[in-house]
Amino acid sequence: MKRFDPSAASHPKTIPVLIHESQFPENVRQELLKNLEARRINHKFHYDSIRQTARWLALHELLSPFRHDPDCRRIYDESFSFIAQTISSPRLFVASIGCGGGQKDTHLLRRLRAEGKRAIYAPVDVSTAMVVAATQSAQTVLSRNDCHPVVLDLGMTDDLADILSSVSDDDTPRLLTFFGMIPNFEPRSVLPRLAAALRQNDWLTLSANLSPGPDYRTGTEFVLPQYDNPPTREWLATFLYDLGFERDDGRLRFEVENPPEAADLFRIAAYFDLARDRVIRVDASEFHFQCGESIRLFFSFRYTPDRLRSVLENFGLNVIDARISKSQEEGVFVCRRA
Repeated sequence: MKRFDPSAASHPKTIPVLIHESQFPENVRQELLKNLEARRINHKFHYDSIRQTARWLALHELLSPFRHDPDCRRIYDESFSFIAQTISSPRLFVASIGCGGGQKDTHLLRRLRAEGKRAIYAPVDVSTAMVVAATQSAQTVLSRNDCHPVVLDLGMTDDLADILSSVSDDDTPRLLTFFGMIPNFEPRSVLPRLAAALRQNDWLTLSANLSPGPDYRTGTEFVLPQYDNPPTREWLATFLYDLGFERDDGRLRFEVENPPEAADLFRIAAYFDLARDRVIRVDASEFHFQCGESIRLFFSFRYTPDRLRSVLENFGLNVIDARISKSQEEGVFVCRRA
């Protein structure tokens, strides 16, 4: 695949963005229709509009432990120092899968620069607004020609390795970051894709929300208020309102569940329970939602360190460094291919 040359489209007031076919408008529309039919909403649709992205960024600014908990910040600092000191290559390609606003990535890029390493950066997300925000953040550390934003849906992408090769040199080691993303995917749907994108000299670092304490379910129930709160409710409900639902059509419900597709894991899920019938039209398609139905809007797996290690090993990923916050609610893990 031919390498993308940003200089060909470079202008001081523009940011060249690669858009993968998984996020072409017709493909996104078809997936939305399938999601509405199944009453199961892909997380990406909560970042689809500028308004949704703005609300998520505001939510992250308000509630993110990385922004407000010094001990949580510490484990990222320690992990980033481990990465910068352990990877021997003076040049590194950093691909942030699910980059969000890019705050953690920018922190990592600064640490790499402090160790004398040159980084090439590719923020990757389903949201164009997110990759632009992450690129702007990274450009406080890197030159614009070292930033290569990509819009794609990881869950619908089987050629991630090829996409990464199109914006990086084949002989430059890759560091894939996956911060805050693994909770929002079924492990079997995402980990094979990440593992396939890693070569023998590549690295993966990811963060996970953890359930604290000795009892797994009790720990998961303990963190439920981190999700069931007014700002998160408003962010999730934005998707419904944009479709044509009204506030009185139902209520949001959060619960701890043990899904059959991941029987040894707990997750927190958000459902919208219909209190009355509602017809929603998307282009020429019509969806009849009936009183008593539920729409799953969101889920977030909570792990323990041992459970996460076991899940990663099942997909050929070995944890070589782990940093856990004192609250036991956040962990940062560095991995290599087995």
